[in-house]
Amino acid sequence: MDIQKLQQILSNRKRTMLGSERYSKFAVLVPIVEMNNELNILLEVRSYQLRRQPGEICFPGGKIDQTDRDEQHTAIRETSEELGVLEKDIIHVSPLDYMVNPFDAIIYPYVGTIKDPSRITPNPAEVAEVFTIPLSHLKNMKPETYKINFKVEPEENFPFDQIIGGEKYKWRPSILDEHFYFYEGKVIWGLTARILSHFIELIKK
Repeated sequence: MDIQKLQQILSNRKRTMLGSERYSKFAVLVPIVEMNNELNILLEVRSYQLRRQPGEICFPGGKIDQTDRDEQHTAIRETSEELGVLEKDIIHVSPLDYMVNPFDAIIYPYVGTIKDPSRITPNPAEVAEVFTIPLSHLKNMKPETYKINFKVEPEENFPFDQIIGGEKYKWRPSILDEHFYFYEGKVIWGLTARILSHFIELIKK
């Protein structure tokens, strides 16, 4: 291989995240609805019949399909399916920062407005109920924050003899901040709370 061939290989490729092929990819939407002349955030309570995370509070969203045009289309499509609104009635869609969680998933959040909230008809197979929180109230809410510590545990046959420090090698600890929002008996935490916190910080700026 010569330098020209090497340059051709490197210059024509699209940069991505190293190892992203093994990650599951999801997109979600933070829905804005106008009610009583005030902007509100809409959240879902997941159906209690679902196999994963039944009864938890979340934003509409789901796994990116190969047939989706892009991550934004996934967020709009999933919102349409879960809330029973037309895709064309989900407007002013903008990206938030995407995130990589410790469980091999990349999440692409968006924020968008549902044009006519009176047409929302949640899909009972996926959504037990929906509720809203006024944006003015959210801006004044301060979440409780707790830390989750992740411990490194190499497999049994890990070649400690090949690294400096051996079995006493000092692995860098990993810590995740977990936010909790409490609103009228509802508990918002996990990924949903992280996205909500990010969104609130953006609009405060």
